[in-house]
This record gives sequence, structure tokens and C-alpha cells, in this order.
Amino acid sequence: MKYRAIAALAATLATPALSEEVTLRGVTAFASGTTFSRPFEAFVERVNETGKGVVQINYVGGPEAVPTFELGNAVSAGVVDIANNTTAFYTNLVPLGDALHLATNTIQDQRENGCFELVDQLHQEQMSVKYLARTGDNIQFHLYLTSPIEDTDLSGLTLRVTPVYRAMFEALGATPVQTAPGEVYTALERGSIDGYGWPVQGVMDLGWDEQTNYRVDPGFYQVDVNFLVNLDRWNALSDEAKTVLHEAALWTEAKNAENRDINAEEAARQEEAGIEVIRFEGDSAESWLATAQDAGWDAVEAIDAERAAELKACLVD
Repeated sequence: MKYRAIAALAATLATPALSEEVTLRGVTAFASGTTFSRPFEAFVERVNETGKGVVQINYVGGPEAVPTFELGNAVSAGVVDIANNTTAFYTNLVPLGDALHLATNTIQDQRENGCFELVDQLHQEQMSVKYLARTGDNIQFHLYLTSPIEDTDLSGLTLRVTPVYRAMFEALGATPVQTAPGEVYTALERGSIDGYGWPVQGVMDLGWDEQTNYRVDPGFYQVDVNFLVNLDRWNALSDEAKTVLHEAALWTEAKNAENRDINAEEAARQEEAGIEVIRFEGDSAESWLATAQDAGWDAVEAIDAERAAELKACLVD
């Protein structure tokens, strides 16, 4: 009898315990249902479908749950388990994150050339988060205005900025004002800003087209909206749960290829809404784009020249 009890105990100890389903609390920095939240929402659905019994995400919402500029701190501290956020909203934590929007290649290229690991390392060291995925490839930024301009000189204009294009707009003479996206409409309506930087996608989501008369082409930079997982939470996950999240991340990143078609649709919608295009060409276009890259990289290099060089080598073709 004693031997049977010992054998039963040994068998119990040798049998791995079944993992319980883990639920992660997810928040987006953007209003739910809008352009830059939708990829994250699709990711959540994918995880909840493929990760049943292993890992699920409780999608709490957007800025109504955690204010936009506080989400970086929230996921870093573990108040939020997984966040959909852009580096522009957490440069206080990862200053070199400004380099990501300067990329001219795709997240697939960055995974292949080792850049993904470098960016992940920065996030882990400086923010205590796992850099899981990037969306926004192939979506460029533009300057939107209430009144026309004749050339690339932005002197006299007060423009809403984020860290993404602050250096560029300042180099061209503009006065920058930083606000959360939810405050832009009112600022335009009151005339406290003359325009704003924003990607080609998403202007219509928040009604900004009602206060916008012009879009400046060509576009510059590239959107980065990232999925970040609190590092302690990530490390505590089972390998099976990590695999579910990783595979859903790759699935989401593959959808970046659809953005070129979406860009064309959004530009057509803007035209229908009465937004006219100011198109720089020739030397003006070249100067516009060169200033964007030069000012952007100068700002990143001023933070950490050595690491900026590493990032530039793998982010720029």
C-alpha cells in the first residue's frame, strides 16, 4: 500500500500541471474604432480566437480608460498588460523611439535584418515592455492646413505637432503646439492653430476634415503604432501563450501591405470632403523631404549618436 501511494505521488509530480487561461488587459492610445486602433482590435479578436484556453485579451478601450499620454507609463508599470501606442506618445520613456517613424523599410525587413531585436532591446531596457509588433507601414504623414501656403517656409504658422514632426516643422519656421488628438478639432475651430501633422489615414475619423482646407504633398515619414506588453507580464506567460501572441502579431503585420490601397481611398475621401492638395514638386519637393529626414535624424542623433547610427543602418534602405 505504501509503495502504491509513493508511486502515485511520483506520477503526480511527474505530470505537468495544466496551464490556466491567462487574460491580459489591453488599452489603445487612440479612440476605439478609429484608424489606428482597428489593427489592434483585429489583433485582439485574432488572439481571442486562436488563444482559447491559453491566453485572452480583455480590450478595455481607449483614452477614456487611460489618457493618451499616460498609456506609456501605464503599460510600463503594469497597470495595463498590453497597449497599442505610438512612440510619439512615449518618447519620455524611449527617446530613441523617434527613429522608428524615419524608417524607409517595412517591419518584415526589420525582423529579417535584426533591427526588430534592437528596437525590442531598447523598449525592454528603457520602458520594461516587450516590443511585440508594429503597424502603420506604408502610411505617410502630411501637413494639413486651414489656409494655403506658397512654399516650404512655414514661418508664422502655429501647428499642432507630436514628437514625430516637431523637429521638421521647427526647422521650416513653424511654432509648434503639442496636444492630444482629441483636442485638435477645437483648436482648429477656435483658430488657435493653423494646421496639424497627421497621416493620410484617419483625418475623417475625428471630423477634422470639417476644419481642414488643404493637404500638403508629398507625404513624409512612416507611421509606427506598436503593440507593447508589460515585460514582467510577458516573462510570466507560458511559451504557448507567447506563441499565440507572436503569431497574431505576424498576422497583423502582414496586413500592413493593404495600406497603400487604403491610402488612395482616404485621399479620394478627403478630396470629396473639399480638402485641396498643395503639391510641392521639383526642388521644393526635394527640399521638403530632405528637411524631414535631416531634421528627424539630427534630433535622434542628439539623444544618442552611437545608437542612432545603429538604428539608421537598419531602418533606412
